[in-house]
Amino acid sequence: MVELTLPKNAVVKKGKTVCSPLKNNTAIRHVEVYRWQPDDTENPRIDTFEIPTDECGSMVLDVLFKIKNDLDSSLTFRRSCREGVCGSCAMNVNGKNTLACTANLDNYQRDKPLRIYPLPHMNVVKDLVVDMRHFYAQYASIEPWLQSDLTFADSAREHLQTPQQRAILDGLYDCVLCACCSTSCPSYWWNSDRYLGPAVLLQAYRWIVDSRDDKKSARLQVLSDSFKLYRCHTIMNCVDTCPKGLNPAKAIAKIKQALISDD
Repeated sequence: MVELTLPKNAVVKKGKTVCSPLKNNTAIRHVEVYRWQPDDTENPRIDTFEIPTDECGSMVLDVLFKIKNDLDSSLTFRRSCREGVCGSCAMNVNGKNTLACTANLDNYQRDKPLRIYPLPHMNVVKDLVVDMRHFYAQYASIEPWLQSDLTFADSAREHLQTPQQRAILDGLYDCVLCACCSTSCPSYWWNSDRYLGPAVLLQAYRWIVDSRDDKKSARLQVLSDSFKLYRCHTIMNCVDTCPKGLNPAKAIAKIKQALISDD
């Protein structure tokens, strides 16, 4: 696994240290947070916060809330569901992409700093917020919706699946499009302008194998490209880092097999 820490080409300065008022004998956790703000002459920098361990919840996202609410209200990050469903709070924690809302603090050593950075390879908008527009445009390019040959008259009836057909989608539809896998992939770092990346290819396979979709051959032909699909070199960072425990590399291999059998 390649350790991920900073966005590309980043030369980081040491920023301020902020200490929370401590009670006697209170254990603290040192948290280093990447900061970048438009038009700031100190860009980028690392700010260090000392957080009492008994004053925040058990997840990395709780630490960020503690910092924003009590120590530095200018800290900017995305979050929404707090249940690992929306994918909003994807970031890099101690060198590994994850969802801050499901990353348990007990998984990180207390005697070492907790290092929180934005997703690597992405343009930073502010602090821990990255620009996801290119990622979403790639997702849209695979046309992620059911496409059927049924006529309008036929569409009034249900398009049923057997339990076996539905089970094929397990491990595919679960993706929350957090981009943790794509931004941990060296092939995506080098070729993100043309390589779709593991997250989008996982989603593409989800529609290819859906029994209700009638455009399998057309979908495969769109992916039959030396860059869109075949830049995957099975490095497996995507599998290691996926916070949902999915296997994008397996889905990519299945697409390649489907292309061979579809010829």
